[in-house]
Amino acid sequence: MPDPAVPPTPPVPLAALLAREDLALRQIAGPVDPAAVIHWAHTSEMADPYPYLLGGELLLTAGVHVPEAAGSGAYFDDYVARIVAAGGAALGFGVAPVHDTVPRALVAACDAYELPLIEVPPQTTFSGVARAVWQLMAQARLAELRRVTEAQQSLAAAASRPDPVPSVLRQLAQRVGGGAVLYGPEGTEIASAGRLAGSRAAGRPAADAGHPTRDAARDALAELAQVVRPSGPGTPTSATHTAAGVHLAAYALGAGQGFVLGVAAPTRDPGDHTIASVAAVLLSLLTGEHQSGSGAARSSALVRLLLGGRPEEVAVLLGAGRWVVVHAVPTTGDPGQALAASALGAALGSPLVDLAADVVRVLVPAEREPLAPQPGWTLGVSAAVEPRDWALADTQAARALARAHATRAALVRHGGRPGLAALVPPDEAEAHARALLAPIAGSPALLDTLRTWLSLHGSWDRTAVALAVHRNTVRQRVAKCAALLDADLDDPDVRMELWFALRE
Repeated sequence: MPDPAVPPTPPVPLAALLAREDLALRQIAGPVDPAAVIHWAHTSEMADPYPYLLGGELLLTAGVHVPEAAGSGAYFDDYVARIVAAGGAALGFGVAPVHDTVPRALVAACDAYELPLIEVPPQTTFSGVARAVWQLMAQARLAELRRVTEAQQSLAAAASRPDPVPSVLRQLAQRVGGGAVLYGPEGTEIASAGRLAGSRAAGRPAADAGHPTRDAARDALAELAQVVRPSGPGTPTSATHTAAGVHLAAYALGAGQGFVLGVAAPTRDPGDHTIASVAAVLLSLLTGEHQSGSGAARSSALVRLLLGGRPEEVAVLLGAGRWVVVHAVPTTGDPGQALAASALGAALGSPLVDLAADVVRVLVPAEREPLAPQPGWTLGVSAAVEPRDWALADTQAARALARAHATRAALVRHGGRPGLAALVPPDEAEAHARALLAPIAGSPALLDTLRTWLSLHGSWDRTAVALAVHRNTVRQRVAKCAALLDADLDDPDVRMELWFALRE
C-alpha cells in the first residue's frame, strides 16, 4: 500500500516533465530512471527542508540559503542527505538570479546520494514548473478515470454473456494485465483466466506451466484467498500481498457463501482496485444464492403448485399482474450452464428461471417484458397473460422461439392477433407436420435450408448468405426437398403448408 502521506492523485513520471519543451529542464546529476515519479512540486529556500517535506516531491530552490563558502565544506552533502531522508524525489535548482550556474559541489552530492538534480533555466519560473506538474497529474487522472470507466463497461457486458463467469474473469485479467481466479467454498479453483506471472510493461511472454515463479504466485494467491474466506467476525473482505514479484489481491464474494476472487498483476496501478472491486460485485451476483423474503415467497409458491394449488392463487406470492414467458437458447455454447441461465434471468429482471436440457425458460412480469434482444441469446416471447394462462404462454413462447430460429431473428414475440395455427389443436398440428416432413426429417441440412428459403420468400442469394453456403448448394438442396416431398415448391399453397409444418 502507498505511504499515507502520498496524495491520491496519480504520480507524474519525471521523464514526462523533462520532456516538456516549454520548460527546457535538464537533468545534470543523479540516476536516470524511466520509472522515477514525482507526486508534487514544492519550493523552499530553507537550509534544512526536512521538516517541511512529506516525500515524493520535486523540491525547487534558487540557492538563496547557500552560504558563500559552501563549496569548500560539507554543506551540500548535509543538504542533499536531509532531502533524501525526507523522501524527496528530485531537486530542481534555478539558475539566476542568485547563482549563474549550478554549484559543482551540489552536483557531486546529488550523484553521491543518487538524487536526480534538475537544472531550471532562467526563463522558466518555479510556478511554471509547478503548473506543468499539476497539468500532467490532471492528464494522468483523466486517463485513469477513462480506463476505469471502459473497464466497468466491458465487465458489465461480459456478465451478460451466456458464459458470464469465464467472460468476467477474462475481461478482468485483460484489464489488469495479469490473471484472475475464482475460488470455490472449499478453496478449489473453479475458473481462471490470464496469467499469474510476467510483466505487462516489458511485454514479456507469460511464464510456462510449472515455472517456479508462476507456481509461487499461484500458491501465494491461494493462501491469500484463505485470509478473506468467511470464518467469523472480523474477517476482512479484501487483502493484498506481493509474492515472486507479482502483486496479489483477494476479494470475498457475496454474503458468506465462501467464493473468493483472486487477482494477480505485475503492477498495482491506482485504478486496478476499483476495476477488481467491480468484477467482485458482478461475480457475487452471479455466484451468490441470496436467501431473502422474495426467495422464501418463491419457495412457498413452488410448494403450493406441487401440492395442487391453482396458478392464479399461487401468483400472489410472486407479485400481482400479468406475465410473459420467455424461451431462450444461446447462440453459442451449452444451454445447460446454470450460471448463464441465472445471468439471463438477472438481465430480464426475474429470478424465476427454469434450466432445461435444450432451452432456458424464464417467467417474467409483463412490465419487464424484454424490448430488445439479449447479446448471445435467441429469444421467443409470449403474449402477456394472467397466471391461469401460463401453460398457454409457454406454448406461445416455444412457437415464437421456433419462428426466431426459422427467420434467424434474435427476438420474436407471439403475435397479438390469433393465426390460423391457433385454430388447429397442437397435437394434430404436430402429427401433420411429422407426416408431411417425414421424407426429409433425417436431414437437418435439408430442413434448415427449406425453412430459411421459405422465410426469405424463395431468395436464392439471401438464403445462401444466411446459411453461409454457395447459391448452387441452396438450389440443389431445395430441388432435393421438392423431389423427396413430391411437391411443387412454386405453388403458394404448398409453400404455406410446408411453412406451417416447419413451425411446429
